[in-house]
Amino acid sequence: MAVYHSEESNEIDIVDYEAGSHADQYRFKAFIPSSVNHGWTWSDTRINTLLEQATKALAELNAFSRIVPDVDLFITLHVAKEASDSSRIEGTQTHLDEAIRPIEDIEPKRRDDWQEVQNYIAAMNEAIVELDSLPLSSRLLRNAHRTLMRGVRGQQKSPGNWRRSQNWIGGTSIEDAVFIPPPHTEVPRLMSDLEKFWHNSTINVPHLLRVAISHYQFETIHPFLDGNGRVGRLLITLYLIANGLLEKPCLYISSYFEKNRAAYYDAFTVVRSTNDLGHWVRFFLVAVRETADLGANTFQSILRLRTDVEERVLGLGRRAGRGRGALELLYRQPVVTVSEVADHLGVSHQTANRLAKDFVRLGILTETTGFQRNRRFAFREYLRLFEGPD
Repeated sequence: MAVYHSEESNEIDIVDYEAGSHADQYRFKAFIPSSVNHGWTWSDTRINTLLEQATKALAELNAFSRIVPDVDLFITLHVAKEASDSSRIEGTQTHLDEAIRPIEDIEPKRRDDWQEVQNYIAAMNEAIVELDSLPLSSRLLRNAHRTLMRGVRGQQKSPGNWRRSQNWIGGTSIEDAVFIPPPHTEVPRLMSDLEKFWHNSTINVPHLLRVAISHYQFETIHPFLDGNGRVGRLLITLYLIANGLLEKPCLYISSYFEKNRAAYYDAFTVVRSTNDLGHWVRFFLVAVRETADLGANTFQSILRLRTDVEERVLGLGRRAGRGRGALELLYRQPVVTVSEVADHLGVSHQTANRLAKDFVRLGILTETTGFQRNRRFAFREYLRLFEGPD
């Protein structure tokens, strides 16, 4: 049986893990998690198999992000899907087809949810750029949190800063909370321990196990007053990119968490209440495997669709060149107006309107408003690739 060993003597088998302890506070007990910055081993052979499967699936997904021509055209929708699914876990109602539309297309009562998804997209993109000059760090996560909370619900809850008061999860008050994270005075120490774990080169712990443990630990620390779930899931993508397991943010793991929301939250509870970290690790590795497989299938479908629609566009004759230019816009922005097509191509509104009509005739675009003015057109075949089965 293959078991990874650290050179340090301070190793813990996952089955022997003690999640932490409860500290008496005024009227409640807060949970203080154990340190994670040490060597890890595991005697659970199921982890070996799942780790192999998840690593293989993630490598195949990453390979697609390398070989797909003009891959950045398609990453926009990958990020939008991750943002909308991660936000839906927290109760927002914005779906992918809404997330890619401008705010004026969104019902006023749904615009707060829409803005939260836009902030997640911005936080993801900004953090990935920052990784070129900053290591994965508490500072990077605080910056992402500041962007995430900008101008939305929770914007008054110390965006970009560790909390300085007690928070809790579930329940109407702290007295009947489902879970009470550690006191705020423990947050700097615990986050420092977690950050050291990310960069500890003296321990031989596979990256997928490090990020699984890191996500659990971050959610248990709950270092912000709001937005912890979204930043914790953003951490997964940032960790994988920072450590070279992904070159592009094409793993929309929140899709799996959202579809299995009860099991996702239950897995955290199992660790805290029974010390069964292995249960969470197995759940996480399955999530990576399933999501990576789905992402690879999506890339394959994109390649087939791309070939198909480009063949259709060739039928436009002299207008085929502009048609291919319009397709580049549609891969990034699959719901468009005629004006947006005109601006992208640098042509007149009349020329863009004719092209939109051609695309409707070819079955590439569908008019979605039913209006004569201010019409919007959707590239539905492409959108459906990311929506997946119900």
